[in-house]
This record gives sequence, structure tokens and C-alpha cells, in this order.
Amino acid sequence: MIGLTIKQLRYFDALARHQHFGRAAEACSISQPALSLQIKELESIAGATLVERSARTVRLTAIGEDFVAKARQALLAIDELEDLMRASKGPFAGRFRLGVIPTVAPYLLPDTITALTSRFPDIDLEVRESVTKSLVGDLLESRLDAAIVALPISEAALREFALFQEDFVLVRPRRDEAKPVPSPDMLKTMRLLLLEEGHCFRDQALSFCEITKTQPRQLMEGSSLSTLVQMVGAGMGVTLIPDMAVALETRNANVSIATFPAPRPNRTIGMVWRKSNPLADQLMDVGAIVRGVGQRLNA
Repeated sequence: MIGLTIKQLRYFDALARHQHFGRAAEACSISQPALSLQIKELESIAGATLVERSARTVRLTAIGEDFVAKARQALLAIDELEDLMRASKGPFAGRFRLGVIPTVAPYLLPDTITALTSRFPDIDLEVRESVTKSLVGDLLESRLDAAIVALPISEAALREFALFQEDFVLVRPRRDEAKPVPSPDMLKTMRLLLLEEGHCFRDQALSFCEITKTQPRQLMEGSSLSTLVQMVGAGMGVTLIPDMAVALETRNANVSIATFPAPRPNRTIGMVWRKSNPLADQLMDVGAIVRGVGQRLNA
């Protein structure tokens, strides 16, 4: 295919992911007409229709599905070739795309960004906050270089690097401050406030309370830890949050914090990246820096 460009492959990959010209153009930081023109040129080079266009959505044709699969393999190889060249230059420099789960990002990122930019002055840090499933997908398709998540991930293609362990604490209305700390069995009988489906912290909280997803019970959901804490302050129930979130989320809330007796519920936070990434040595250095930040925050 004479004339085929890497940029066209990236645009087509974005269109396949978003299935919408406007959203794909926004993700690629170009105008929608420019993206449409590039896709038409790509189809002309391929000699086939790759997408079915309608007023609202875009669908890949059968050839388009095969094309994007091959395109993603090529883009992954190109990205790893670029990483190999970066790795040969020594200290981390250039673009570094880091994903972070929402129950870690607000508490760990400020100090982490400061530490990384201080250690690597030439780093161009790009951060994306999302749930674990989305971050893992982006890692496997080379849209991220690394991600900070709760371990284990158990994905054969990814390297896991443990950073630190943090306990969960109970958040309840201030009026309940003097009451005994409830056991997991007692929590089953209380109105438990949880994050929405898709957040791994939700599953960890349910596991500690020994509540299965199939058990019928009244659970209330929030989109963030901040929302959950404010709901507790309003007397709507109780919730669990990671210890690292306490200082930020409870400072203006009418709540009390209770520590569970040993063995306390906890989770391991780690950094993951593709095993095939040539920047493995640099990523280990990054992981060591993030580990130091996390350990200080959890001391």
C-alpha cells in the first residue's frame, strides 16, 4: 500500500474505538473534516470500504475489522520501536502516558507528578484517570505506557510491580463516633454506600463485608469517594475508603473515621506495563519513585 502513513493508521484506530467521527477527531486533536478526509484517503489506498457511515454512528465493515486488527499490531510495533530508541538514550525523556484508577489518582498524583518531573526534567507526562478494565485495555493496545492500579491484575502480557499497601477505614456519621466498630457481619445489616459498578474498590469493599453480587440488598451508589463521604455525612449510611483518601475527603465532612481491628481490610497498589515494553528499566525507576511517594503518604 504505497502512500499509507502511520498517522492514517492512528486515525483509523481512533475511529474504530469511538465509532463516531466527532469523538475520534477530538481524541486525535484534529477537526472532523480533516479526519474524514484522512479516512477516505486510507480507503482509497486500501481499495476497499472500511467503514459504514450513517448520520449518528460509524460501523466497520468486515474488511475494516481485519484492517484495524492488523493496524493495531503495526502501531504497537512502531510504539515499541520508538520506546527502544528512547531507552537507548539513558534517563527517561519524552512522552510518558500514565493511567491511574480514580480511587488513587487525587491522593497520589500531586506528589507523584512533582517527584517524576524533578527526577526526569525532560519527561512529558500525560495522565489518564479511568477504571481498571479501561486502563488495562489501553495498556494492551499501547495507548498507555503504564498504569497504577490495585493488584493483582493477572494479565499474562503485563508486568506487575507492587508499590505499597494501604488499609481501608470505615466512614460513618459523626454521631456514631463512640459506637463499637462494626464487624463484617454487622456491616451486612447496615446501609452500605459503594462506588458504581466497574470500580475495583467496590468489589474489594463487598469482599470484606462478605457480600456477594447476587445477594439482594439495598446498596446506594456514588460516582466518587468524595460523593460517598458526603452522603455519609448526610446520614445516608456508611462507607469504606482507602486510608490515603481520608485527609482530603473528610476534612469538611460531618463524619467520623474508624479503624478496623486486625486483620484489617487492605489492598496492594501497583504499577503495571507491557512485558514487551523496551522501557522496562526506566519504568522500574518510575515505579521506585512512585513507591516512595506512596509509602510516605501511607506512613
